[in-house]
Amino acid sequence: MLIREATAEDWPRIWPFWRRVVAAGETYTWDPATSEEDARRLWTNPAKRVFAVEDGTGTVVASAYLTPNYGGPAARIANAGFMVDPDHAGRGIGRALAVHVLDAARAEGYRGMVFNAVVETNPAVGLWKSLGFSVLGTVPEAFEHPRHGPVGLHVMYRAL
Repeated sequence: MLIREATAEDWPRIWPFWRRVVAAGETYTWDPATSEEDARRLWTNPAKRVFAVEDGTGTVVASAYLTPNYGGPAARIANAGFMVDPDHAGRGIGRALAVHVLDAARAEGYRGMVFNAVVETNPAVGLWKSLGFSVLGTVPEAFEHPRHGPVGLHVMYRAL
């Protein structure tokens, strides 16, 4: 597995799993009908440092971004987004990518990382907790899950 900075040429390889994950409507607060153009702007805008993960065959199987969560005097708190192709889930890719992005955030001088809206039924909640994130609070019934109905959105944080 190779974790590297993403290039513009990676987007066509990220978009298929991005669309699939977001369209499922289970883990991201983005509109499941997000167009490719809007998705690209959301994921790869210039304020974000974007990563791609290649498997041994050169296939892009995951991506993440790192960005300041706030501006001005609070710009040392990071935010990140992570997405693993569902066909490659359960292989440790998400954990390896998370560790890589946390290391990158620390190296860039961020003091902490916050996730603003983690769907409480998202299996990644366990990963985040195992990596030292805690739930600061939960907005009850803020997310309309297609299988579970209204569920909460966690605000999660960890110091770097």
